[in-house]
Amino acid sequence: MITQFFLTLLITLRDVLPILALIIGFQMLVLRQPIPRLSRVAVGVVYVVVGLALFLVGLEMALFPLGQTMAAQLSDPEFLTGVKDAAPVSSWQAYGWIYCFAGLIGFATTIAEPSLIAVAYKAHDVSAGTINKLGLRLAVAFGVAIGIAIGAFRIVHGSPLYIYILIGYIIVIVQTVFAPKQIVALAYDSGGVTTSTVTVPIVAALGLGLSEAVPGRDPALDGFGLIAFASLFPIISVMAYAQQAAWRSRRRSDKKSKEE
Repeated sequence: MITQFFLTLLITLRDVLPILALIIGFQMLVLRQPIPRLSRVAVGVVYVVVGLALFLVGLEMALFPLGQTMAAQLSDPEFLTGVKDAAPVSSWQAYGWIYCFAGLIGFATTIAEPSLIAVAYKAHDVSAGTINKLGLRLAVAFGVAIGIAIGAFRIVHGSPLYIYILIGYIIVIVQTVFAPKQIVALAYDSGGVTTSTVTVPIVAALGLGLSEAVPGRDPALDGFGLIAFASLFPIISVMAYAQQAAWRSRRRSDKKSKEE
């Protein structure tokens, strides 16, 4: 484990060095200014490199195996049928627990996503409190949950990925026309922040583990694509949340006007 950590640390340092070279080069050669708080920046860089290395080791040791193990256990023929040494099950109706687990894990990982928390706080500040932090996070998490559950169904069913993505973006285009304009850009960004440090590893491991466990599925063809669902459906759910909030606001205004 220690050997793996130091190898990962060296690889992470190699990947971070070009970013450091770019920033320092612009600061010294283009802006011609000294780096402010150099000692503090240096300590921060060390934290970033060590933190990334620990995170990558943690993925390999815990999150990837855990996601694949859960997918394999939930799609085990004995668990699905209750019969020992049962034949592999190919019917999509038998995998209800997989869809439930996929949705719940999508919701839980999204709620804990640091990038989403940061976006929610900034959106709350910029909007002067009109955008609720918890409401935005719940809307995004709900969208991811639905997306991952549908993505798991697609893997089990074996239907083409492009059909779901095409229909999803048609819905997004229609919503973009009718949704409140101030929420559209935030909704599109919300689809991006879900695919970050916590969500991606577990979702990717779930997809690969599920495609390996379901009969007739190829991990290279069917195991990927869940992250696309995790990016698409939050856009739909956030705009739907905004549309519903706008509708309730108009309804209250109309009711108040009638009472007056």
